[in-house]
Amino acid sequence: MKLLKYPRIGECCYEQRLGNGMLVRVVPKRDFAKKYAFAAVDFGAIDTSFRLRGEPVRVPDGIAHYLEHKMFDLPEGSADGRFAALGAVPNAFTSYDMTAYHFSCTEHFAENLRLLLRMVTTPYFTPESVEKERGIITQEIRMYEDNAEQRAAEDLFAALYKEHPVRTSIAGTVESIGEITAQSLYDCFRAFYQPSNMVLCVTGDVDAEEVMRIAEEMTPQENADLPERRYGAPEAMRPAEARTLRQMEISMPTFALGFKVEPAGKGMEAMRREVVGDIAAEILVGESSPLYQRLYESGLIDGGFSVGYESIKDACLISANGDSDDPEAVLDAILKEGERVAREGFEEDLFRRLKKSALGRRTRDLDSFESICYRICAYQFDGADYFEFPAAYASVAPEDVQAFLTNVIRPERAALSVVRPKK
Repeated sequence: MKLLKYPRIGECCYEQRLGNGMLVRVVPKRDFAKKYAFAAVDFGAIDTSFRLRGEPVRVPDGIAHYLEHKMFDLPEGSADGRFAALGAVPNAFTSYDMTAYHFSCTEHFAENLRLLLRMVTTPYFTPESVEKERGIITQEIRMYEDNAEQRAAEDLFAALYKEHPVRTSIAGTVESIGEITAQSLYDCFRAFYQPSNMVLCVTGDVDAEEVMRIAEEMTPQENADLPERRYGAPEAMRPAEARTLRQMEISMPTFALGFKVEPAGKGMEAMRREVVGDIAAEILVGESSPLYQRLYESGLIDGGFSVGYESIKDACLISANGDSDDPEAVLDAILKEGERVAREGFEEDLFRRLKKSALGRRTRDLDSFESICYRICAYQFDGADYFEFPAAYASVAPEDVQAFLTNVIRPERAALSVVRPKK
């Protein structure tokens, strides 16, 4: 077990790579009553096409999310009830590129950690339970389909990308989950839920050596070959579609717009690109930007408008969303501001303020056990050490942001999805 120290942020962590390949990290937080554990699998909604032992495999859209639901089933019953009996609050989520299971507690930490690790390494699916879950997930999908903001965001991904699986919903469709069986769930579990494809992160006033012992005890010693993931042919930077439009029972139009960005690479390169992208988005049309103020004062956007940089494996973009009576005018204003910034640049004082503010927010997030564990795992899967983020911020200069905006904010990279009220 290694002790890693990060004096720039006043943090340290214990790290060990187990014999089965699982990475375990413990971030000590002395004198806190709360303890938090987070087990993450490098497997998400986009991992539907892969090669396993040389053979091509295609699984139904939404299977990662379906598997997340079913992993709470144990031979003796639901893990939810056992966590509750031990005083823990469990939960889980599936994103485009990760599945994670976590709990928080103030007592019985060792017992809860054993239960978490047993749960994520014990598949137990029966045809009856899989069929019952289909109805629950169908209701969840219907709920997403009734959410205009969700539909606008998903339509944007489908407009931007021609082949990348990010164009499909995380939960899949009612039709695609109809193809999921107990056998297909077992197949995906065996392919991706390997210890070498997982990270365990624990935060709180805990004994790091005990955490390592429990992880060794509760996880399988053997590993199988990991799949070779496939996300389609490399994407051109021109969107598959420039515009999408749908109508729903809403009172005001909502929209999502985006600009395609080249894939970010791995490790510190990807972390540094995220810093550049976040600052670029804020300079372009963040709350501190002149354009945001003009759009807000003219009534083209309201307080719900947001903008940011997103990075998913082999899919990166600048996106913005909100409500507006004239989404085309919002996109046009952003394009014109991009042209102006490319021509005239921006004030370095604004860059310094935004960079300092972003670094401050990231540092304050170190008070959140949930944020620490999520980010450690997400960055690890991307080949980076999250606690090195100050170095990424220090390396970014105004000219990096200027070049990024000049390259990305172009009409030929833009797509706009709009959801309008039914007439």
